[in-house]
Amino acid sequence: MFSFSDQNDLFARRCVWVNGPVIVGAGPSGLAVGACLKEQGIPCVVLERADCIASLWQKRTYDRLKLHLPKQFCQLPKLPFPQHFPEYPTKKQFIDYLESYANHFGIKPQFNESVESAKYDEACRLWRIKTVSVQGSVRSEIEYICQWIVVATGENAERVVPEIDGLGDFHGEIIHACEYKSGEKYSGKKVLVVGCGNSGMEVSLDLVNHNAKPSMVSRSSVHVLPREIFGRSTFELAMMMMKWLPVWIVDKILLLLTWFILGNTESYGLKRPSIGPLELKNTYGKTPVLDVGALEKIRAGDIEVVPGIKKFSKNMVELVNGEELAIDSVVLATGYCSNVPIWLKEAEFFSKAGYPKTPFPNGWKGNTGLYAVGFTKRGLSGASSDAMKIAQDISKVWKEDLKQKKQKVPTHRRCISTF
Repeated sequence: MFSFSDQNDLFARRCVWVNGPVIVGAGPSGLAVGACLKEQGIPCVVLERADCIASLWQKRTYDRLKLHLPKQFCQLPKLPFPQHFPEYPTKKQFIDYLESYANHFGIKPQFNESVESAKYDEACRLWRIKTVSVQGSVRSEIEYICQWIVVATGENAERVVPEIDGLGDFHGEIIHACEYKSGEKYSGKKVLVVGCGNSGMEVSLDLVNHNAKPSMVSRSSVHVLPREIFGRSTFELAMMMMKWLPVWIVDKILLLLTWFILGNTESYGLKRPSIGPLELKNTYGKTPVLDVGALEKIRAGDIEVVPGIKKFSKNMVELVNGEELAIDSVVLATGYCSNVPIWLKEAEFFSKAGYPKTPFPNGWKGNTGLYAVGFTKRGLSGASSDAMKIAQDISKVWKEDLKQKKQKVPTHRRCISTF
């Protein structure tokens, strides 16, 4: 290692050779790949910009959150959930599971390391990944050099904040759903929740349960399904039917059963898409809402569903239908996006939006040792499936290299930086 310092800053620069893959992201997807590689006896380095694993779950989710799907569809490879966990584990239980998962497989991410760039070096046929970390007065820059890179930063890396006319003029509190923890401090207040997906529905429900007065913006169409049908998970029932029936028939059955259980959701201002919920998910990646109680509050008038926003003013919002609402706070349940285009210097495999161009189920492998996990829009089960494929694919090359008795190198070999 080569380093130098001056009076104003301690500045360390290192170049590190990694004998196995570098995994960018220590969320569930990155942990799943790490575990599968460990099972194959392949070393890896996991880089994480936050100070903990699964930072989205630990730092950017609301307190009442539970898994929307049964635990058997959300567990990571090689280690199931504890048997005593409920069918829908809580946020804390899921975090505990991920912590124990990392410990079980000996995955120790490099925390507080933000990847600034990752680029394939054609000359040496290796990936060069530059990271920066700051701890107190110490700023460190590291360049990792490796044969494989696994992009595991996922679909929810950065919050999406829409441009809405007059939003900057609003005098009340404006937060994104990733900053919302509980409705406790909003008791008695009028809160506008922008977005009617799973987050928007749950935030609105939580606000009602804390005696707030939420209005939920439903700008586009949305499928609202019951979380369970006849005592069984709606998702589980759909997966079972899809083994025997085409998607369009399964969609029709689900919508018919939903109508019997929930009634006509369009009468509450929640317009349904023309495409069925499964087809919509498979084609556009838009997840249906699995209702956990918000619809009952909408029926009762405790949650008001309102149309799209025209503009904000100091303490009001004007809707597209001309109605004006006096509000105290705004929660933007407007989703997340990929941040891959910011740091990955590659344009063949990933699109400008930061997702693999090749559709599921073949969007996990690119060229030159590039892999992606957690971008299938199929939740944790999709990430787990891709993690196993990635580990198996890398393992083939790894074992072939061993057979050819190539020179072995330690997992971390330090050299002078070439910044």
